[in-house]
Amino acid sequence: MSARMVVSIGTSHPWNTSGIGLDIRLGSDFDVRVVTAVAAVSAQDATGLHALSAVSAPVLDAVLDAIPWEHARAVRVGVLGSPENVETVARRLEAYPAIPAVVDPVVEATIGAGALADPATFAALRDRLCVLPSVVLTPNVPEAAKLLGRSRIARAEMVDAARALRARGCRAVLLKGGHLEGQVADALSGPDGDDLFLDERLPGNMRGTGCVLAFALAAELARGLPLIHAVQSARSFVRSKIARQMTFGGINVAY
Repeated sequence: MSARMVVSIGTSHPWNTSGIGLDIRLGSDFDVRVVTAVAAVSAQDATGLHALSAVSAPVLDAVLDAIPWEHARAVRVGVLGSPENVETVARRLEAYPAIPAVVDPVVEATIGAGALADPATFAALRDRLCVLPSVVLTPNVPEAAKLLGRSRIARAEMVDAARALRARGCRAVLLKGGHLEGQVADALSGPDGDDLFLDERLPGNMRGTGCVLAFALAAELARGLPLIHAVQSARSFVRSKIARQMTFGGINVAY
């Protein structure tokens, strides 16, 4: 078995333009083996989220038992569907504290109205999963504001916000600023300090960029890159996907 294995825990998408299906596709770009644990099933299309059903926590726990954790080099955590599943995943990450876990705290569907985390699930994410010392947290600006209980986060506040989230216990925070106007800005707060990454905005609006970035970061950590280099590589990978995006079903996607 490949020594570079990423465990993807999250939700299915019928089009595989986000979630676990996209992670499997991205694995070949990084030459990593992807094993999966489906925490929830979603019904989504170009108009948005229509239904979401969480797998029961005992079933998810059994699936996680079936994963060969001795080969795992990184974990990528997406939408989990219920507070019980958040607790199940948190306990599993606690059992393997040396494995970096990239946690993308997705709350809302990218297109259309649709909550991917109800208030109880969000509270579990905020207070149980996002504070674990093995976690590299990758919220966008609205998600970070909600995690911190703020109404908004301005560009000048990004580093401070990333630092504040990291102070709650996680290993590092990569705060994604794609929602802000002007240059694309991402802020990293990690054990070696804080960094702000700036790039010119590329034309177009691609679905699933957050998922692409989270998996790319997990894959680069699985390949042994230091955090700062893994972030730089993951950001470059996302930009390459945006530059080459294709249209599928009326939306721009990575594949």
